[in-house]
Amino acid sequence: MTPRLALVPGEPAGIGPELCVRLVQQPRQDCSLLAFGDAATLSAAAQALGLPLRLLEEHQVAARPGDLRLRPIPNAVPTEFGRTDPRNSPAVVEALTRAADACLTGELDGLVTGPVHKAAINAGGIAYTGTTELLAEHAGRPVVMMLANAIVRVALVTTHLPLREVPDAITSTTLEEALRITHAALRADFGIPHPLIAVLGLNPHAGEAGHLGREEIEVIEPVLHTLRADGLDLVGPLPADTAFLPQRLRGFDAVVAMYHDQGLPVLKYSGFEQAVNLTLGLPYPRVAVDHGTALELAGKGTADPSSLFAAVATCARMASTRGVSGEK
Repeated sequence: MTPRLALVPGEPAGIGPELCVRLVQQPRQDCSLLAFGDAATLSAAAQALGLPLRLLEEHQVAARPGDLRLRPIPNAVPTEFGRTDPRNSPAVVEALTRAADACLTGELDGLVTGPVHKAAINAGGIAYTGTTELLAEHAGRPVVMMLANAIVRVALVTTHLPLREVPDAITSTTLEEALRITHAALRADFGIPHPLIAVLGLNPHAGEAGHLGREEIEVIEPVLHTLRADGLDLVGPLPADTAFLPQRLRGFDAVVAMYHDQGLPVLKYSGFEQAVNLTLGLPYPRVAVDHGTALELAGKGTADPSSLFAAVATCARMASTRGVSGEK
């Protein structure tokens, strides 16, 4: 069956709605889309871009350029592109949770999300650290953040932490969990039967045999030893400054980095426009764009839609692979 994907535009005042309008200008063969969001905002985005948009009811079929099936979630106040309004924050979060509910019940097969504005949501009185964390709590599952493009996949043991807190957050438990989730996702979502995973060290030169830090000796290496005994194919801990050389990356199915700025700058340099953000470990595929709300571009028609296009294509492939493997 063709995968059925939820599409959430994200922050209504940002570029998410217009990217969704651009997305539906060509009929898709790899998936069907059901958007969760505000009809008036999507229509205003289409008008600003001068592109056709026909919002359909859920039972209708998207058959021509500009068709988009919609489950309406109205904003509290009209959208002004470029200016967030905290009063619309509940609708932004509701769109995410209702789309996630549809995936959890099996009504839909995957979730694609546009960029949200964390400050606006918090200003609306909703404690919000990120969509990844929201979906993890909603599903009751531990998750791993992975960013990917055509060149490399990078998963993170820790995500949005101050650098001084990172070493304490890398424990045997958190590292093992991240590696097991990444391994399972490469099998279930990417169809790789025996993934080969590169694991970075924490310290410069992977600790230089303990002279530049002992986390590799005391935490990372013992976990890798345990997981190799369970059949995981892990290489490391590798020095981060040379692990991303093309000749070293060749053959690896993913790289697991210890912290945010250890792995993501390389990925974004190698292909930011086509990069996507994945949440591994959920019972359904979730893929997001790898950029922010770009309020300064909203409504102008100049925002690059490449990341959203890549996110939908990636989510459709992941959902198809899960459907074949039967894994959740």
